Amino acid sequence: VQLQASGGGLVQAGGSLRLACKPVEWTFNTYIMAWFRQNPGKEREFVGAIKWRTGITYYADSVKGRFTISRDNAENTLYLQMNNLKPDDTAVYYCAADPRSVDNIYYSNRDTWRVWGQGTQVTVSS
Repeated sequence: VQLQASGGGLVQAGGSLRLACKPVEWTFNTYIMAWFRQNPGKEREFVGAIKWRTGITYYADSVKGRFTISRDNAENTLYLQMNNLKPDDTAVYYCAADPRSVDNIYYSNRDTWRVWGQGTQVTVSS
């Protein structure tokens, strides 16, 4: 079971990027999905999550109102739309998945997630 994240890059503060995450040789439709981010020497930080079947989303306070998680069932792809980016958003972004019915209070805990993508670098210049 693998995930493949893409879409990272260099953008100026105030700009936008959209990250994508696709599974390799399986489908998302029974999973909960999440985005995390991490900088060297720091803990992996929860960005947001989505329940694949219902589309219900959850966000960290630091990105609420700027980031949007969505999914495309037909394309079997998870997205993270990032608007009004700030230099503090610079990080490697990871997508994650889990097949279990986990209470959302555990979503921000990285140990909740059983499957991880390889990460994609987002750099926001000031």
